[in-house]
Amino acid sequence: MTTEDYMENGKITDSIRIAVIGLGYVGLPLARLFSTKFRTIGYDTDKARTEALSSGHDGTLEVDDRLLKEAITAHGLVCTSDITKIRECNFYVVAVPTPVDINHNPDLTPLRNASRMLGTIIKKGDIVVFESTVYPGVTEEECVPIIEEVSGLEYNTGFFAGYSPERVNPGDKEHTVENIRKITSGSTPEVADIVDKVYSEVLENGTYRASSIKVAEAAKVIENSQRDINIAFVNELSKIFSLMGIDTLEVLDAAATKWNFIKMNPGLVGGHCISVDPYYLAQCAQRHGYNPEIILAGRRVNDSMGAYVANQTIKLMLKKGIQVLKSKVIIMGFTFKENCPDVRNTKIIDIYRSLQEYNVDITVYDPWASKDVVRKVYGIDIVDKLPSGKFDAAIVAVAHGQFRRHEVDMDALLNPVHVIYDVKGILPREIVDGRL
Repeated sequence: MTTEDYMENGKITDSIRIAVIGLGYVGLPLARLFSTKFRTIGYDTDKARTEALSSGHDGTLEVDDRLLKEAITAHGLVCTSDITKIRECNFYVVAVPTPVDINHNPDLTPLRNASRMLGTIIKKGDIVVFESTVYPGVTEEECVPIIEEVSGLEYNTGFFAGYSPERVNPGDKEHTVENIRKITSGSTPEVADIVDKVYSEVLENGTYRASSIKVAEAAKVIENSQRDINIAFVNELSKIFSLMGIDTLEVLDAAATKWNFIKMNPGLVGGHCISVDPYYLAQCAQRHGYNPEIILAGRRVNDSMGAYVANQTIKLMLKKGIQVLKSKVIIMGFTFKENCPDVRNTKIIDIYRSLQEYNVDITVYDPWASKDVVRKVYGIDIVDKLPSGKFDAAIVAVAHGQFRRHEVDMDALLNPVHVIYDVKGILPREIVDGRL
């Protein structure tokens, strides 16, 4: 194919066959959406995952089972771990994870592996669009050379590239992929137009066409970095006001009455985006000879909050005369955010590890998280049913609907003398002893 084959009279032709590489929180909703307009195949190396999806169930709960089954039966969506089934596609969308390693250095291994795999099947005229969060330059300086080397095709003559950063918010049923505005870009003006038109076909609120792939990459990486820095500022305020005996949430409510005040609440910053993307931007800055002081300072503040919550809880227990050694503490919630099963990079584990230093008996209760996944990833056991027995302290760490609706009887759960630390500020102020 040539780029002319993708469009006719300014419109996308029916020759486009889409393959989405990676069927996680980003890839599956996108594949489901693309299938409503195009012939679409979803590919993932996890065979168990693709088999579950093919049966009509998404364990991440991002795509409702009804919508998934409709995509399969009515729109012909195929989910597979067989690479041969995507060889005939010509528009590849890469949505694989881009994590950081133990030293917070960007780990591009999944992206490089996907690029290498694509190099074995890509054909002349094919387009590869990356959605994974990266720092500016990764698409054309890291991924494209791998595809060129493996395929033997030359960039922008043999095959083409684009970048359209993901904007998925796990558990958010309002800002779903179909109703958000997405950035698009392409390696040539013609390809940029094709990529933009393909996405525009399925998005309700349209697109923003960036002038280059690097601009699109940079826009994505600063979106979450900005939010991370803002939360770090409020987290630092929370520490200051706690020392002064002032309620941070009350201060924020008061300040928010000014028309241009940006209200953000303190909290634990985990997950696969906000707590990761700043490190991609920071490394990029350092490679160009600049030390990003504000970005890394924000990361240090936010990474300290789990230990801070644990230490504040212990202090409150001591003030009430509760024996800390061998005391029973329940952590309510383990996922990185409310109302979703995603435990990637959850900062609740920092609370857990810090409490362990005090030799307390810890129970982690989360009705959303998978016990098997938590055990595999973090090496700890959690419960998904509210335990019986009395606890000396409760840390309400995640604002799950069950906790926000006060479905847990705290009086029945806790000893008469107890401590409640409300990380998310969802319980009545009069019953909690501390909160961020």
